[in-house]
Amino acid sequence: MSEKSKTELLKEQLFSTNKNGRLVCSDETLLAADNYCDGYKKFLDLAKTEREAVKTAVDMAEKAGFVPFEFGKKYKAGDKIYMNNRGKTIALAVIGKEPVENGVNISAAHIDSPRLDLKPNPLYEEIELAMFKTHYYGGIKKYQWTAIPLALHGVFALKDGSVKEVCIGEEDNEPKFVINDLLPHLAQEQSKRTLNEGIKGEELNVLIGSHPFRDDKASELVKLNILKLLNEKYGITEADFLSAELELVPAVKACDIGFDRSMIGAYGQDDRVCAYPALTAILDIEKPEKTAVVVLADKEEVGSQGNTGLESDFLRFIIRDLAIMQDGDGTIALRNSKCLSADVNAGMDPTFQDVMERRNASFLNYGVVVTKYTGARGKSSTSDASAEYVASIRNMLDNADIVWQTGELGKVDLGGGGTVAMFIANLGVDVVDLGVPVLSMHAPFETTAKLDVYMCYKAMYEFMK
Repeated sequence: MSEKSKTELLKEQLFSTNKNGRLVCSDETLLAADNYCDGYKKFLDLAKTEREAVKTAVDMAEKAGFVPFEFGKKYKAGDKIYMNNRGKTIALAVIGKEPVENGVNISAAHIDSPRLDLKPNPLYEEIELAMFKTHYYGGIKKYQWTAIPLALHGVFALKDGSVKEVCIGEEDNEPKFVINDLLPHLAQEQSKRTLNEGIKGEELNVLIGSHPFRDDKASELVKLNILKLLNEKYGITEADFLSAELELVPAVKACDIGFDRSMIGAYGQDDRVCAYPALTAILDIEKPEKTAVVVLADKEEVGSQGNTGLESDFLRFIIRDLAIMQDGDGTIALRNSKCLSADVNAGMDPTFQDVMERRNASFLNYGVVVTKYTGARGKSSTSDASAEYVASIRNMLDNADIVWQTGELGKVDLGGGGTVAMFIANLGVDVVDLGVPVLSMHAPFETTAKLDVYMCYKAMYEFMK
C-alpha cells in the first residue's frame, strides 16, 4: 500500500469528514445498537400517547429505584426521584455530588406526537353508519391518515372523579377504526385539489360501527348501539365525551425495516426516539458529578403551551425545588445549568433530496445530530446555541467516541421547525438540540436507523453521568 501524500495527510488533519457509522463502528457496537433497539421498539408499542409514555416511564423508573419527589425532604448524592405532572409530563432526577446551585445537566424531550383527537361532541350517525368527528393535533399531511387501521387511546374522566382508561385496536383480536377515502373512479373532482387539500380537516371522519340497535321505532339506532356498547364497557354516556381525552393513532406495531434489519419503522418516533434514550440514560446513572434531570414533556407539537408543556414554569419549579432542598437558590442553579434539547431532525431522503442543502443535512447511520439552531427561514422562533457551548458538546462527543453529525431542517427558505430549546434557553440555561434523524417525520409511520438511536443514548448518558 502506497504512503499517503502530503495533500492527503493535510486534508485528514483539516477537513471535516463524516462517515457512515456502520463503516466505522465495531461489530460489538452494532450488536449493542440492535439489542438496545429491541427495548426501544417495546417502548414505542407501550407509549403511543403522552399519558402512556408517562405511565411507562414511571414503571421503568420505579423498577430502577426512583421514588416520587417529596418537597422539603433532604436528598443525598445518588438518590433517584421523579415528578409526575398531571400524568402527561414527567421529570426524573438523580442527585449529584455537587450542589444543585452549581447547575444541573438537563435532557429534555417530548412525548406527544401528531395524531387525531376526538372533538368534544364527536359521535354522530349518517346513512346508518356511526362516525367520530376529529380535530387533528400537530402538523400532519391529512391524506396520510386515510385508509389505514387506527386505534383509540385515552381516558374518560367522569363526574364522580373516576377515570376510565381506553385502549382499543392494538391487539390482533380487537376491532380497528378507519377513515375512508374516495375511490379513484369517482375522484375526478377530488384529484383537482391541491395535495394539502386532498383530504380536508372536516373530512377526517372515523368509521366506528354499522350495526343498529334492534328497534324500528327510533332513529339513530347505530349511534344508540355504539353508546350502549360504550356504556356497558366504561359506564359513560354521550355527555362524558366532553371530559374525555381520546386520541386516534395508527394501529401498527414497531418493526425492523430493510433486509438487513438496520432500521426501525413505527408511529410516534418524533420524539419518542429521543425520549427513550434520555429516559434509559438517566435510569443507568448512579451518582453523577452534577444533578442529572430528564424532562419528558407534552404539547411540543402544538407550541409547548399549557401546564404540561415546557413553556410553563414546570421545569423552573423543578430546579427551584431541588435547589431549595439544599438551601440553595433556584435562579442561580438555572444560570449554571446546561441542557440537551433532545429532538429529531429531518434525515436526507433519497427521493426528496431537493428540499435539503446537502452540506448541512443529516443522514441515517451517521449518528446523532447536533442542530445549533432550528426555527424558520431567518432563524425565527429559535434558540441559537453559543459557539462556546457547542464546542463543549463537540468535545464531549468526540472524547466518548460517539458517532455524530450536524444538520439543519431543510433549505433556508423552505420553512423549518421548532423545538423546546427556546423555552429552556429563556430560563437562562445553555441549550443545544441533539437528536436522531428521521424519515417521513410526522407521518403515521416514521423510519429511523438503529445505530443513530443507540448513539443518542450514549450521548445522553455521557452528558448526564
